[in-house]
Amino acid sequence: MTETNTTSHPPVFATPAVRPTPLERSQFRVFRTIGTRWADNDLYGHVNNVVYYSWFDTAVNGYLIEQGALDIHDGTTIGLVIETQCNYFASLAFPQTVEAGLRVTKLGTSSVRYEIGLFAKGEAMTAAFGHFVHVYVERESRRPCPLPDKLRSVLETLRV
Repeated sequence: MTETNTTSHPPVFATPAVRPTPLERSQFRVFRTIGTRWADNDLYGHVNNVVYYSWFDTAVNGYLIEQGALDIHDGTTIGLVIETQCNYFASLAFPQTVEAGLRVTKLGTSSVRYEIGLFAKGEAMTAAFGHFVHVYVERESRRPCPLPDKLRSVLETLRV
């Protein structure tokens, strides 16, 4: 018996995949240095994949706090992650130093897409590249709200 597809959407496997490629340093606006820790390595001798997501948060939120655009303790607006992804191109391992390049590729009324390139110190191409999307909400209600002016201003400097 032949199975028929009754939906109007093609099967997922019918769409050719685009292979991600490393990015260059020049494609990022700001860089932050992150030290690896002994505990970051896994049994295979490189940084475990979950650590990369922590570095994304550390790089973005650290930068926003330093710029006075995010108050994680008393601010009325907070960012909630609604999407994230990472592609890996080369291994990183303790005791390497990581340089995280930041850029913003989409800036909406209440949301922002951050893209982060992770580089081994001094390397020209990303060891990993990822993104995450924050939706900014009122801390108490958890309802989306417009980006505060100071935050929007800082994000504009990262925009490509």
